[in-house]
Amino acid sequence: MNRKTRVAVLYGGKSGEHEVSLKSAASVLRYLDRERFEPVPVSIDKQGRWQCHDLRRIEAANTESLQIPAESPAIRLEPQDDGRTAILPADSTAAPIPPVDVVFPVIHGPLCEDGAVQGLLELAGAAYVGSGVLASAVGMHKDIAKKLAALAGLPVAPYLAIARRDWRRDAQGSANAAREKLTLPIFVKPCNMGSSVGVHKVKSWEALDTALTDAFLYDTKVLVEQGIDAREIEIAVLDGDPPTASVASELNAGPQHEFYSYEAKYIDQHGATVDLPAKLDAAQMARVRQLAIDAFVALECSGLARVDFFLDRKSGEFFFNEINTLPGFTAISMYPKMMEASGLPYPQLLTRLIELAQERHAERAALKTDYEG
Repeated sequence: MNRKTRVAVLYGGKSGEHEVSLKSAASVLRYLDRERFEPVPVSIDKQGRWQCHDLRRIEAANTESLQIPAESPAIRLEPQDDGRTAILPADSTAAPIPPVDVVFPVIHGPLCEDGAVQGLLELAGAAYVGSGVLASAVGMHKDIAKKLAALAGLPVAPYLAIARRDWRRDAQGSANAAREKLTLPIFVKPCNMGSSVGVHKVKSWEALDTALTDAFLYDTKVLVEQGIDAREIEIAVLDGDPPTASVASELNAGPQHEFYSYEAKYIDQHGATVDLPAKLDAAQMARVRQLAIDAFVALECSGLARVDFFLDRKSGEFFFNEINTLPGFTAISMYPKMMEASGLPYPQLLTRLIELAQERHAERAALKTDYEG
């Protein structure tokens, strides 16, 4: 009998999306094919401590959010000669932990999906699910992602990027720049956050400073974007040769919410409704699916991504909004739901993502690392 592939399910993280990650990881553990894979729960707590947990204890809790038992051993990662990654207890007297074959990062937000963890995994010699350092960093940085998307020919709505140092030096100048380029309403959002954390809809110029003050709590750069009377359309992209795009979904914030906020996504059970597939005609569906693949390729993504667009109700034009290189994997997250609606159920999706991670790792491992002359 073949040995099962050991998969480190990495969850938690030092970001504002820590709790979302706990829910995502619980779903991944629930649906991972146990005939092929042996999951190894590995967490990063809010203080940045890495720990490896007893799978039996984690599963016995049977909760919607994965736990992080404080008494679990702290660990470090180290590359192995056989291409696997050793998980070593930080305390040399602790019991050894068998190496893992693949790391499945189910972590969201800064220091999680922005290239930081991906760089560490590269140094540890790990095969891992999702994009590499470059695409992860670019995808998380909304300003750079929009600039590169625009260079690749994708339509991008008007926006302004403001650095915190410039805002502190001349808050009125920042406000004036927004007034000159944009019209109300506008949206203010941190450049490197996801899940609508720190996002505000601003309907009066007097409210701009308060929105910026809050957004700058989460990042040193903030985007001020043109508000559009638009429909919110999402596409799931799965890597391959070529990459494939799911059918689109449409998010409709409930009347009690100004927009698809963090509360609408994760707290209010009635915060939004979803049309899956989105109510688009054939030409619109084909257009947005191709735009999603174009964005995936332009930003050098691999593995998976969810690409978000605005569909202007008046002009009928699509605008690239953002790309999420490690989208949520909770029971109600849109990435797995869109893939399932496109014919790839959750368990098979997880399997395919792990296979893609191994294929990418093998391809990169075969590259020369020195010059022989």
